Amino acid sequence: MLALQGAFAAHCESLTSIGVKTVEVRTPEQLASVDALLMPGGESSTMSQLLESSGLFDLIAARIAEGMPTFGTCAGMILLSSEILDGRSDQRSFSAIDISVRRNAFGRQVDSFESDIDTRVGQFHGVFIRAPRIERVGAGVEVLGQLGEEPVLVQQGNVMAASFHPELSHDVRLHEYFISLIPTAGKV
Repeated sequence: MLALQGAFAAHCESLTSIGVKTVEVRTPEQLASVDALLMPGGESSTMSQLLESSGLFDLIAARIAEGMPTFGTCAGMILLSSEILDGRSDQRSFSAIDISVRRNAFGRQVDSFESDIDTRVGQFHGVFIRAPRIERVGAGVEVLGQLGEEPVLVQQGNVMAASFHPELSHDVRLHEYFISLIPTAGKV
């Protein structure tokens, strides 16, 4: 669990509830000890700066390139995208999933909402808080969930991204799906 900033505690609770040992990643040493990484919601430009100052950005980029399963929610999705629309000029992303996203495109904090989403794991209750919008989906990206006709949950290889906060739904099916992407999951 990337724990530099943002809503990581609720993700940790979801993972713990399904028997997954979590490590709060704040240092390169902690990153080296994990098999997968979940990037939570928060403030994407702040997270980008903290990834740089902590020395984690390039290390995470290398691990993702090596195939480490990674799941980004809300701000985490922005960080994983190949293109950030309306981002800061110095904001970096991992370009780990071929999507273009627009920050806060579903509206400001007061425009936050909840809605049922059709997903690969069935209907899922999504919580959208200052949520980014996926404006382009690359050819190699699979849409796993939609809000109406709009993609809000996507996957490319071992990288998943969601516009919403699955950790706030009290439904762990998306966390379970993400864990299923880890080659070592379930092995002793």
